[in-house]
Amino acid sequence: MSISNHFLEWSIAELSQSIKDRAISPVEVTAASLGFIAQKDKELNSFITVLEEQSLNAAKKAEQEIINGNYKGHLHGIPIGLKDLIYTKGIKTTFGSEIYQDFVPDYDAEIVTQLENAGAIMIGKLNMHGFAYGTTGDRSFFGPVKNPYDPSKITGGSSSGSAAAVAAFLCYGAIGSDTGGSIRMPASCCGIVGMKPTFGLVSKYGAIPLCQTLDHLGPMTRTVADNAIMLNVLAGYDKKDIYSVYSVKEDYTQAIDQGIKGKKIGIPSSFYFDIIHPEVQRIFDLTVEKLKQLGAEIEYIDLPGMNDLLAAQQILLASEAYTSLEKLLREVPDRIEEEVRGRAIVGMFIQASEYINMLKIKHKAISMHYEALSKVNVIMTPTLCTLPTDIGQREIDINGTKEHTRILARLTGPSNTTGFPAISVSGGMSKSGLPVGIQFIGKPFDEGQLYQFAFALEQSNL
Repeated sequence: MSISNHFLEWSIAELSQSIKDRAISPVEVTAASLGFIAQKDKELNSFITVLEEQSLNAAKKAEQEIINGNYKGHLHGIPIGLKDLIYTKGIKTTFGSEIYQDFVPDYDAEIVTQLENAGAIMIGKLNMHGFAYGTTGDRSFFGPVKNPYDPSKITGGSSSGSAAAVAAFLCYGAIGSDTGGSIRMPASCCGIVGMKPTFGLVSKYGAIPLCQTLDHLGPMTRTVADNAIMLNVLAGYDKKDIYSVYSVKEDYTQAIDQGIKGKKIGIPSSFYFDIIHPEVQRIFDLTVEKLKQLGAEIEYIDLPGMNDLLAAQQILLASEAYTSLEKLLREVPDRIEEEVRGRAIVGMFIQASEYINMLKIKHKAISMHYEALSKVNVIMTPTLCTLPTDIGQREIDINGTKEHTRILARLTGPSNTTGFPAISVSGGMSKSGLPVGIQFIGKPFDEGQLYQFAFALEQSNL
């Protein structure tokens, strides 16, 4: 990849210092980003709407603010992309669907307000798996998003455009949503960092819902430090979001480089490795050795009932997704993409008693994870059980067993059900040149410690 403006490859942490010092202008950065989007995104298809005029105007405003001595922090003047289910006042918000292709909200999502208050530049709305209901990222009304490492491969879903745009240097960070892994799966496929925060830590007000008790919003970036910088802005209570929770405000970058010597990593003895591609296993095993060399202690832990938890996640998701899409399914079913429609209709047949039984499994699993994380600092697993598949492919072979691509969410979905925070960071590259993600899971509101482990791994791979 040839990038004439080398600062497009910089991290937020690096670029923000140059912007603060007035060595680089937000206008220069935004114009260069827009130019690279025009050049590169014809191949990737990561953007649905590029906000050329709005972003340049915002960059001019940021530039003047900085000249006047009103520097707002690390995101001031930094181009950021938004998954296209996040409301933007006066700007199309499509949900990756035909039905919403011309929908224009009359207010901003809370997350947009937070970013703009921090001086970030909204550079565009990013492509996504239609209705945020898919693991692959190749079912959008606006066409599939292509993986920057291999355009024949998926980016993972549903935050497909968010991952591809960040990985390809089209923006410095992006917002994704995660209901069963939709931040972490694309992060793994595209070799970037994706954080699904603790449920309720980041406001979902103004984000089109799929499954409100499993939906999360979170940052996607090229580096762990950048991810922490973004979460610093996004975390906080919002009375407009009924699922928002109070938490102690903290600086997630503060202890990121303190190391992991003497800290304990729990590796599940089953489930997470029952169905796994040999290359994913190889990268995971290498990661274990790297972290041992950094002084971490490895403990193998038992997490019983994980298959039940996965089933609970799927039933809760199907039931609530049907509720979210019910009006559209009744009135305009033919305008919902066939694969999405088929998955959503399943929820119509789930009875209240079954839903309640799944909630019991959920709360039992929450207790189990609290118990496990009382003995170790984090739980570490692969993010995905296999490598990025071909675009359009729906059947995959893992160790001689045929699986549907929905299995991509097998290792990420449980953390949506518990609501515990989980981050995906690149563990390395497969022999075929595709990224492989490593997932760290922590206690609620322990994002700071997840960043420590992810940062340690990231630095060991440099």
